[in-house]
Parts: sequence; structure tokens; C-alpha cells
Amino acid sequence: MSDRAKLLLITVVFLVAYFIPLQHPRVQSAIKDTFVMLQDYAQKHVLFCLVPAFFIAGAIAVFISQAAVMKYFGPRANRVLSYGVSSVSGIILAVCSCTVLPLFAGIYKRGAGIGPACCFLYSGPAINILAIILTARVLGLELGLARAIGAVIFAVLTGLLMSYFFHESEQERATESAGFDANATQEQALPLPRMASYVGVMVLILIFAAWARPEEQTGLWWAVYQVKWFIVMPLLGVLAIMLWRWFTSEQISEWLQATNSFVLQIMPLLFAGVLAAGFLLGMPGTDNGIIPNTWVARVVGGNSVWANLGAAVVGAFMYFATLTEVPILQSLLGSGMGKGPALTLLLAGPALSLPNMLVIRSVLGTRKTAVFVAIIVVLSTITGLIYGSLF
Repeated sequence: MSDRAKLLLITVVFLVAYFIPLQHPRVQSAIKDTFVMLQDYAQKHVLFCLVPAFFIAGAIAVFISQAAVMKYFGPRANRVLSYGVSSVSGIILAVCSCTVLPLFAGIYKRGAGIGPACCFLYSGPAINILAIILTARVLGLELGLARAIGAVIFAVLTGLLMSYFFHESEQERATESAGFDANATQEQALPLPRMASYVGVMVLILIFAAWARPEEQTGLWWAVYQVKWFIVMPLLGVLAIMLWRWFTSEQISEWLQATNSFVLQIMPLLFAGVLAAGFLLGMPGTDNGIIPNTWVARVVGGNSVWANLGAAVVGAFMYFATLTEVPILQSLLGSGMGKGPALTLLLAGPALSLPNMLVIRSVLGTRKTAVFVAIIVVLSTITGLIYGSLF
């Protein structure tokens, strides 16, 4: 950060501290929800979602050969394969917009093209199979199907558009990567069967450790929740055996260092974003933020261009914990929200958030991040308009 940027930040903080009306009930509730949301995020997402994701990202950065990443996800990779795999990754991972960030950073820094990487970045949280099923059950089958189909198409379109807009910079990245020392990389990389087993076990740990408590205490999701730790603990034992048998102490040290670098890069920005989102909009499902929920409901009523655009912008900046978007939308629909804006928010909201944007900017830069967000907002708005006119 430059000295000018630091001075500007100090000035903004000073002006906010000087003029904020702390005695106003709305301001007090917003400040309280700021820290309630941070605590909720820390309790529900950091240990069992982000920590496994950081370790997976560290493993990708250290043990997966750059040649393999370039072959399957690089700028010159087979598009059908790279986009096909990236676009359905959310079905397997079932992560939120923040948990996917270390994984995205890992494959992008390892050489993945911006198109497949952004396709993965969108699909990870957007195609959460649990969220899609819950959407269909609570909000209706047609909305659930529209969300599922729209999310897959969006993931591919977003990746293709990012690749098109930044093809020149991608060619430069491909040229720079062409001269890497393949032999040195291959010495560090694990054999494919071991790498698949090693990462696969960590992905399973991530999925089951982060398995959220369902509202209904019946059915398959509740049964899995009841036994999830009986699944996670043996998986941790398998991971420990893999580390003991397959890795040297130097390799484990490099893995931990890579993991630590992702933590230092991502966590401060995530926490700052969660604090900002909590202050502006409050905890999901409450009306304690500095921006009243009635304002949001007024913006997204009907099926006009502005209603859909408003839903896309609100969804892009609002933070949704996994599955919370469904009860929030149920409440908004009851308050007069149109079906078009509802789909718009479902397509834009889970894949983006203010914390998510801050981290993406640290990986891609300001310009690419702005284009990525704009693509999702525009596509969500158009899709909502079409869906709202049909239903």
C-alpha cells in the first residue's frame, strides 16, 4: 500500500470515528451485528471450512506439478475438458464464496488460465448441491431447476468471457510459464495416484467437517450430520498415515509454509470484508445493519431492469453463509420480491460477497476483479429479467 493510500485510509477512519452518531439505535445495532457476524463467521467457517481449504491450497501449490495444471487448466488446455471439470466442481466441493478462495488462488498461481480458474471460482459456491435441493424444496421446483441450470451456464460463460477480455495477459502468462524448469517441478510433484488420494482425502475432510446442521432433523442430510465426525476422524487417521509414509519432513515443511502464505494473504481481507458486510447489512435474516431491509425489499420488488440489477448488486456485496440465502429469499419473496430478482440474487449472491471480492482483488488485481464482478452482475440481471417474464 502506497503512502498516499495509507493517508487516505487514515483520513477516512478519522472522519467516520469523528462524525458517526453512536447514540442512534440503528448505528448501535449495526455495530453489534458487525462483531456478531464476525464471531458467527469464525465459529462456523474458519475451523471446519477454511482451514482444510488452506491446507488443500498449500498442497496444490507445492505438490501438483505445474506441467499438470498447465496441461488441464492452462491457457492452451483443451477447453471442453478444463471448463467441463471447472463448471461442475461445486457439486463435489459444496463450499461457500470464501472457502473456495484458497483453492482458486492455488490453481491460478500454479498456472491455470484465468478462464478455467474463474469458472471454478464461480461454480464452487454457486453449484452447491445441498443449496440447490433446499431451494427446490423451499422456494419451488422451477426456481431450484433454474438456479442449477443457470449456475452451470454462468460458470462456463464467466470463464470464457474472462479469457476473452484478458487473452493478451494470458498469452504473456503462458509464455512466462513455458520456461519453467519442468524437471525441478516434477521432482517435487507427487505421482498422480498418490496426489489424487492425498488431495481426495483432504477434500472429503473438508466436505464432511463443514457439513452444516440441517433445519429438518430427518432424512439423509440429517443422518450424515449425525455421523460426520465418525467419518472425519478415520479420514484424519488416513491423512496422518499418508504424511508419514509418503512425505519427508522437508516436504511437509514446504507444505505448511505454502499454507501459511495463503492464510496471511487471505484471512485479513476476509475478516475486514465480514466486518464491513455485518455493519452495512447486519446478520443474514436480521434488520440490524446500517442499511434497513425495507430499502432492499423496495429495490428488488417487481421484475423491472432496476429491480433485477438491484438484486444482483445487493447479492454481489452481501455475505451469505452456506444455505442461508434460501430462508432470506423466502422472507424477501414474502415481502414482495419478484421471482426474477429472486433468481438474480440466487445466481449472484452465493458466488460473490464483499469479503470474497477483496481477496480476489489480491490475486487477480483490481481490473480483472471488477470485470469478473461485472460479468456476474450483468448475466444475473439478464437471466432474472427473462425468468421473471416467463414465470
